[in-house]
Amino acid sequence: MSTKVVREKSKFGFLGTFFKWFYLIFFLCITLLPLVWLFITSFKTNLEFETASAFSLPKSWQVVNYVKAISMSGLPRLFLNSIIVAVIATALNLIVSSMGAFAIAREKFKFNGLLLSIIMSGVLIPIIALMVPYFRLIKNLFLIDNLGGLILVYAAINLPISVYLIHGFMSTIPKELEEAAVIDGCSFPQRFTKVVFPLSQAGLATAGVLMFIYCWNEFTYAMLLTNSERARTLQLGIRYFKSQFVVDYTSMLAAIVITMLPTILVYVFMHDQIIGGMTNGAVKG
Repeated sequence: MSTKVVREKSKFGFLGTFFKWFYLIFFLCITLLPLVWLFITSFKTNLEFETASAFSLPKSWQVVNYVKAISMSGLPRLFLNSIIVAVIATALNLIVSSMGAFAIAREKFKFNGLLLSIIMSGVLIPIIALMVPYFRLIKNLFLIDNLGGLILVYAAINLPISVYLIHGFMSTIPKELEEAAVIDGCSFPQRFTKVVFPLSQAGLATAGVLMFIYCWNEFTYAMLLTNSERARTLQLGIRYFKSQFVVDYTSMLAAIVITMLPTILVYVFMHDQIIGGMTNGAVKG
């Protein structure tokens, strides 16, 4: 190989590396820019918020904004409501979706592929298009302005993606394990609970994290299905923050920072499971 060819390859390799890192750093900055602004501004006074430069540091860091956000907005109650809804809806979603994925992935029956396609088609339906049917169903169940209504709706909305992710993992479990379990006397439910379900933990973790993040950040159905503060979730409560503080925008931003922390922590600690589960589920399924 000539020296010229080696130099050209080295040149293109350097350019490729440069543009790759430029691309990554560029989008990292775009992603972090709003978060940095939000965090800095939450420590400013309202006068600095209105007059100072957007990314200027506060002259005095106003920790009192966070104290006011917690004490004056009913944030602890909203926080508890969001935790109850997110945890129970996630658990219900995983139970139902794992049983459905098990039946489709491990049992061979007519039209099981068509059934999976029908379930997956739910991903293509806009959430807004289901607002009227969900509202009528929840109203008929007398669950309007009740955390139970939100739990049922959130669990149902995310069933298609959860079934898809868990199905991808269950499909790769060797049949021999189930056959050995049957020989040892395992029934159909025991094959699910003792063999397939424990071996699908990666898919369950991925679906569970995505489900939890959705429930924590959801706003549209929380606004549609709740009326009073007793059933209001955290994201919906932020909407009423301005009316409570009138023009205290920095305290409102402090409350937003607090509401973001749980999902950020969940994603940071479960990042590998989320990425690995989505890619493995897509390939294996």
